[in-house]
Amino acid sequence: MLLAFSVAPSGTGRADASVHDAVAAAVKVVRDSGLPNRTSSMFTEIEGTWDEVFDVAKRATEAVEPFGSRVSLVIKADIRPGHTGEITGKLERLEQAIDEL
Repeated sequence: MLLAFSVAPSGTGRADASVHDAVAAAVKVVRDSGLPNRTSSMFTEIEGTWDEVFDVAKRATEAVEPFGSRVSLVIKADIRPGHTGEITGKLERLEQAIDEL
């Protein structure tokens, strides 16, 4: 399963409205999990079993909680039983298709 998620606090009280410290705490949880992962400017993707990825997303969300009065969590999942290595495989197939155009 691939899980893409974005987690951020609101009500931080910061004048600049930045949430980078909170996002860093969440991404550290993901990276420390040992699951294949990738972070972009908008989402973090992780790959593993249903239980693994949702456990990491929960712990990442909990890591953000101290940074604000509420937390926003957005999740998108690609559930494809029997497939692994899709965090890179999907992109490799996409690049190949583009090259063939």
